Amino acid sequence: MATNPLFELSKFGQSIWYDSISRRLIAQGDLQRLVDEYAVVGVTSNPTIFEQALGSSADYDEDIRKLAEAGHDAEQIFERIATDDIRQACDVLMPVYEATGHVDGRVSIEVGPNVAFDPQATMEEARRLWRTVDRPNLMVKIPGTPEGLPAIEEMIYEGQSINVTLLFAVSMYEQVMEAYIRGLERRAAENKPLDQIHSVASFFVSRVDTMVDKEIEAKLSASNDPGEQERLRSLLGKAAVANAKLAYQAFKRVFGQGQSNPRWEALAAKGANLQRPLWASTSTKNPAYPDTLYVAELVGPHTVNTVPEKALLAFADHGVVRGNTVEEDSEGAQRVERELAEVGVDLQAITEQRLTAEGVSSFTKSFDTLIAELRKKRDAITVS
Repeated sequence: MATNPLFELSKFGQSIWYDSISRRLIAQGDLQRLVDEYAVVGVTSNPTIFEQALGSSADYDEDIRKLAEAGHDAEQIFERIATDDIRQACDVLMPVYEATGHVDGRVSIEVGPNVAFDPQATMEEARRLWRTVDRPNLMVKIPGTPEGLPAIEEMIYEGQSINVTLLFAVSMYEQVMEAYIRGLERRAAENKPLDQIHSVASFFVSRVDTMVDKEIEAKLSASNDPGEQERLRSLLGKAAVANAKLAYQAFKRVFGQGQSNPRWEALAAKGANLQRPLWASTSTKNPAYPDTLYVAELVGPHTVNTVPEKALLAFADHGVVRGNTVEEDSEGAQRVERELAEVGVDLQAITEQRLTAEGVSSFTKSFDTLIAELRKKRDAITVS
């Protein structure tokens, strides 16, 4: 197969991960094909992905039956099925993990959204998932909520590799980087090794445009001023990429990329790894925008883009790699943020409060739906 544009991304320091998982994807060799033909070097999952996987096929029915007959409840059945899939994906990606010096070849599993606001429960679940999957290339996903920060720091201190998820606001991202560094500093103070701990911070992209554009459209409908309407239209579809570019500038400041940061440099000298920004939610929701938008515009060193199937295939087919785009026009990103504020769109409030709450709520709904369906299947089996 001819080389597709996805393979060019690594030349600019970006890793492509696949934002989906299912038993069939692994068993039929499709995950290995994604590695070989689509430059995929990692996998992410979440409750919505597992809800879709379990609800769209009968692949899990036999496992559900056996686990139900053994007396497991719906939550236990889900965790067993999910950790089995994640473990098998870890095994498929183990050669990538070794070939990349343990940077990639990672597979992520998320703690339940029901513990997103409970740091103690989050830590207990993260430890259990780490023990159950029992693979070095696992990453446990912890939501980047204020309540999640103590759990992130503690899990890093304990030596886990963590994927911090549901990040929308640059201000919260800065707190997540601080939690990562504090966890490493605590280990360093006790002379514990740092070199095998890896982390990514999953910064969500397309959902920002979805919510910001909705506010802009409402203002357009209410405006009779042609000049104001033109200015509002010029901001449609600009917030998400600008927000991600501002996040990348924060990453560079904290981790001494192009500027000195003695605090990070002291950790790096002891073997600490960068906490890479990971662009999540990168499928284009608005058909008026290019279907490769959130891949093409966010290419850069030390980044990951976890791509759903539709966006992956689109970029493989007609994506264009222009180079280090995430650092293009950082002043323009700041200008977008400023102009949004001037027209009455509070990007900080949208990203820090509304989108985070919506993200947790969405995953909670998927998780609850999944557990309800598993409970129904379990009860049908045990009754019969």
